[in-house]
Amino acid sequence: MPHPYAQDLPASPDPEQQKKRAKDLLKALRAGSAEALARIRYSHPRLAHRGDAEITAAAKLSDAQWVIAREYGFASWPKLQAHLAGSPPEIARPFETELQYYRDRAAGIRSNHRTGEAGSLRLVQRFHPRFAAVSEAEIRAAELSEADAELIVARAHGFADWAGFANRIEAIKAGRAEEPFRTAFEAIRSDDRAALAAVLAAHPDLVNTRGTNGNRLLMLAISMNRLDQANDLLDAGADPNLANDKGWGPLHDIAYGGGRGDREARLALLDRLIAAGGSVEAEAYGGGGTSLAVALFWGHTVMAERLATEVVAPLNLRIAAGLGRIDLIDLFFDGTGALRPEAGHHRGFYRPHSGFPEWHMTDAPQEILDEALTWAARSGRIEAMAALLARGADIDAAPHNGAALHWALLSHRAETVEWLVGQGADIDRRVAWGDTADVTPLHMAAGWANDLRGARLLLARGADPAVRDRTYDSTPLGWAEHFGHPEIAALLKGETPV
Repeated sequence: MPHPYAQDLPASPDPEQQKKRAKDLLKALRAGSAEALARIRYSHPRLAHRGDAEITAAAKLSDAQWVIAREYGFASWPKLQAHLAGSPPEIARPFETELQYYRDRAAGIRSNHRTGEAGSLRLVQRFHPRFAAVSEAEIRAAELSEADAELIVARAHGFADWAGFANRIEAIKAGRAEEPFRTAFEAIRSDDRAALAAVLAAHPDLVNTRGTNGNRLLMLAISMNRLDQANDLLDAGADPNLANDKGWGPLHDIAYGGGRGDREARLALLDRLIAAGGSVEAEAYGGGGTSLAVALFWGHTVMAERLATEVVAPLNLRIAAGLGRIDLIDLFFDGTGALRPEAGHHRGFYRPHSGFPEWHMTDAPQEILDEALTWAARSGRIEAMAALLARGADIDAAPHNGAALHWALLSHRAETVEWLVGQGADIDRRVAWGDTADVTPLHMAAGWANDLRGARLLLARGADPAVRDRTYDSTPLGWAEHFGHPEIAALLKGETPV
């Protein structure tokens, strides 16, 4: 669903014109312009739900500049200004030695380009010579081939073509070439703090160097749950506000991992990242893709609640539902019970990586309601689900990648599963999940979720274990065996009691 105030940069944007646009926006705001107020509310998360007079009194030029930047798809005014100034792109350093890894990155570039997301358009513009002098609108409309995407990957690493880049990767793999960034990456992967300290001492600039896709060592450490090394990198000067090519930064990484490992250590690191300047408003993978949205996408409630104490951003119906905030849910319905347009704002983020299928969402009220229900289900927010069902949400709807029951199982929300079934959810509901068709809740419990308790509950309530998915022609038992879940397989074979 497009951003209502989104702007494409022209082929040769004028920095002074953008400064003037920010001043004009502030002037219009102070004159009481309804459009200016609407733009501020849409793009400024900390002013989104203040009254007109309060916004007018509080807004500064820096706020107007931030709104202008966000309307162009930039995380901040300085990043927009750097782009307009034509700052040379920082070359990425490789850290994997299998060429297929980089082919997969090229496939991800193509997938994101098809969505029209602003960051992906700029990646194409920055690193593909054919698109260097054209507008973002033209890039969005263009076809991007596999060869085009591979060229972008190669040039992002400082090579003129794919063949030269491939030769470099083969040389690193064979030990004929040294890549310090990879050495640091391997120290992180092997959880060797001494080795990481040694490579940083020899190459101190590595602490904030770009790796493939713009990933930095701090982000890689957090994604691999190397929290001690993440703290070491912060001690060495790692910037918690540096993001990758998709806008994804360290706060997104820690939100993505949720409560994995030592929850208290992860929360302490989250606090340190915020204290060091990490932005809770920064967006990735489309508008609204904040670290809070990422935490709620996976149902990481403790992490989400901590992030929400900073700011509820974005504030829309699915975020309110995921947080279980009935007071916020009520904001999105008018006196007649109709859904307000703001309920569907900032839903450009719908997947944390390109492994999830593309989705061309709409602003249809039913779709917004149904999606919010799935976000409530993954966080176990039963009161919120009840409120949404009372307002017309469809308990069996699968707006994108599964229904509420599937998400509750994936998140191991047994009480939520039982509640949904008790409310009449279809226990054999077939949905598309990723690239797999006709996935039932029992398939989910037996496979990706590995939820023995959920599988018992479904079988006790009459779920059909003989249903086959349409992609692999497999029953839930086949899924349990494929994923290596012997306890669930024994349950489905009848070897253990339901």
